[in-house]
Amino acid sequence: MIRAFGDELHVHLDGADTGGRFAMFTAITPPGGGPPPHIHANEDEWFHVLEGRAEFFLDGVWTEAGPGTTVYMPKNSFHTFRNIGDVPLKQIIHVAPAGFEVFFGRCAAEFEKGGPPDFPALIAIAAEHGISFPPV
Repeated sequence: MIRAFGDELHVHLDGADTGGRFAMFTAITPPGGGPPPHIHANEDEWFHVLEGRAEFFLDGVWTEAGPGTTVYMPKNSFHTFRNIGDVPLKQIIHVAPAGFEVFFGRCAAEFEKGGPPDFPALIAIAAEHGISFPPV
């Protein structure tokens, strides 16, 4: 399990398991949680909601999704998601190619240092993994 940004990731398959082709993990996001809008230059990403309620943002549009819904976010798209329910949001997330799990693990190491998060360090780690946070 990897913890960062208030989320937990349970990695099922990582790049070492798939020859770098993809990674698969279960993500648990607390009520109100979710990442800021961002762009992945490297990975396509798809989400399958198992429990809870989410809203997904893609190309300026928010769409609600409940259990059983699958959402695709292509690389280079401006996107995010958020937990709009009052219970944890549980999703299976796939990324292709693999690498997001490495990014998240590096961020988790920053959070483990204690104290307030070092946001410039987290943004630098994101940039090294092709993740950017353009202004909304």
